[in-house]
Amino acid sequence: MKLAVVGSINMDMTVTAERIPLKGETLRGDSLSYIPGGKGANQAVAMAKLGADVEMFGCVGDDENGRKLIANMNLVGVKTDHIQVLKDVPTGIAMITVGDNDNTIVVVPGANGKVDGNYVDSIKEELKSFDMVVLQHEIPLETVHYLVNFCAENKIPVVLNPAPAAEVPMDIIEKVTYVTPNEHEAVLIFGNDLSTEELLKKYPEKLVITQGSRGVSTCLKSGEILTVPARPAKVVDTTGAGDTLNGAFSVKIAGGADMKTALTYANTAASLSTEKFGAQTGMPTSCEVEKEL
Repeated sequence: MKLAVVGSINMDMTVTAERIPLKGETLRGDSLSYIPGGKGANQAVAMAKLGADVEMFGCVGDDENGRKLIANMNLVGVKTDHIQVLKDVPTGIAMITVGDNDNTIVVVPGANGKVDGNYVDSIKEELKSFDMVVLQHEIPLETVHYLVNFCAENKIPVVLNPAPAAEVPMDIIEKVTYVTPNEHEAVLIFGNDLSTEELLKKYPEKLVITQGSRGVSTCLKSGEILTVPARPAKVVDTTGAGDTLNGAFSVKIAGGADMKTALTYANTAASLSTEKFGAQTGMPTSCEVEKEL
């Protein structure tokens, strides 16, 4: 089972404080850390830590951050042979404030903005060898849609995590195998004419809606709404929890697990990730998840 992630690779500049500042307010921070991140890289690292054979595809700058990020992925077993290193373009940066068991994030795309059609064309033949492709919204949306169309034509299953929130054409929704928005993202994509239950029933075992502390929901092919409750956690940092869930879900579902098994595993992994600081540094191993289950 081989998994490909095409997406963002960022250096997270993380500040901790007592709480997140209000608009126009200045607070004294407690600490500043530089931690590997980016939704794409996070999901790839989550998969690798859970024992998957995974390769990361994307772009970084020819700078110290880029070199550190590639080295970090290699350290946990993520293959990086097809990451493009670009001159005169900085590696992506995410500025994160962590406080009061929550966070705010501002992303500066940098090299992630160069993951374009030309780059996809250069990796197409390689992607055909993978059992699943995982995508997010931190690279240009037209690239995401181009990849979905390519994967559909070549019958490669796709997990689309539509974050950060953006509109997604309905033909793209039809072509992906799984789509995993949170509640806010689901409203932006599908509107609010249908209730959550009605929406889930419209896309059985395709649409998976994450609901934070209330767990994660989908509709089984039988028509039953499945909600897997969140595991109670001693929260330290929620950064990367959604990426951990998506990575763990992708690993299990690509391996042939049913939806309940995959979502229970993913929810447990995501909860464990919040009990440590940092996105990738907090992600659990397969042993840690299995022990908790």
